[in-house]
Amino acid sequence: MYNEENISIGYKDPSEIAAASRSFMMRVFSWMFLALTITAITSFVWAASPALISLLIKPAGGFSILGWLVMLSPIGFVLLMSFGFQKLSAPVMMILFIVYSVLMGMSFSFIFLIYSLGTIGLTFGISAGMFGVMAIAGYFTKTDLTKFGSILLMGLVGIIIAMLVNFFLKSNMIGYVISIIGVLIFTGLTAYDVQKLKRIGTGTIADASMMSKLSVLGALTLYLDFINLFLFMLRLVGGRK
Repeated sequence: MYNEENISIGYKDPSEIAAASRSFMMRVFSWMFLALTITAITSFVWAASPALISLLIKPAGGFSILGWLVMLSPIGFVLLMSFGFQKLSAPVMMILFIVYSVLMGMSFSFIFLIYSLGTIGLTFGISAGMFGVMAIAGYFTKTDLTKFGSILLMGLVGIIIAMLVNFFLKSNMIGYVISIIGVLIFTGLTAYDVQKLKRIGTGTIADASMMSKLSVLGALTLYLDFINLFLFMLRLVGGRK
């Protein structure tokens, strides 16, 4: 897994540091936007085709084997890319990220069956706006967000536990509170992760392959921030069919 300690700072000229940071962040956001586009197109195509949806759901109800694979395998992809970062090559990381975004799109096809298109579009716009504002704040702020990020990560663990508990309680009120906290956490994590990636981008790494892998892993981080922000916001907005 990447971290700032693996990056050596070797640029003396501030203009070179800024240029390196911008170049790295452009690669990160390019990969992120590509993955989001693939996810959006895949989810729309699957949702628009009853034949494709039927591959994920049994006639009697419940997920098919493929459906369970689609729902659970993205977790394995995230773990593989994160913990296998050092051993995987850059092309493999890129392929895994693309396949991951396709699988996420297949699983997201159910959103179109549950929520109206207008609600999805509105929520996406709000989420994109919030993400953009916090990404800009994280990139340009002079405040060190490390401690802030640590608190947010602890909060993330807390809402995961709360979601597991509420899976059995099925409380709408608890679910609503979890969604509010989830929006706040992933809004904050966006700024924290962008700042962390910016610092990584100012380091010098002779190995171009390593930089490529870092950009893909960074894109995965921001992709997850946006997706989770969108999902929690969608639960708040409502608008179910």
